[in-house]
Amino acid sequence: MSNDEASDWARPVVHWEIEALDPERQRAFYAAVFNWDISEGPIMNVAPGLGGPEPGPAGHIRQGDTSRVSLYVQVRDLATALERVADNGGGVTFERFDVPGGPTLAGITDPEGNPLTLVQQ
Repeated sequence: MSNDEASDWARPVVHWEIEALDPERQRAFYAAVFNWDISEGPIMNVAPGLGGPEPGPAGHIRQGDTSRVSLYVQVRDLATALERVADNGGGVTFERFDVPGGPTLAGITDPEGNPLTLVQQ
């Protein structure tokens, strides 16, 4: 390892993407469940979120040949978020639980079956 590599820091996530078979349906779900501001068009840009330790990375939704996502999303209240998930075509993969010494989590899927983990604020 070079001296420059040894003095570097851990690299952060700087962008994310959701590929969707039905981008409009996914756009409606994520806007309703997480209050995301999502643009229209073939590349639906999602503005960075607020409320975490720092603004989170921005991302986007686009048409794809497959459906995939890997997200941990902070919510203000898990019970309310789980209700919104059910009301908007999503499902629950695991009920809320406390990680010893860590956050409270719950697992969901969006309308296309992509798994997400909700993190209690």
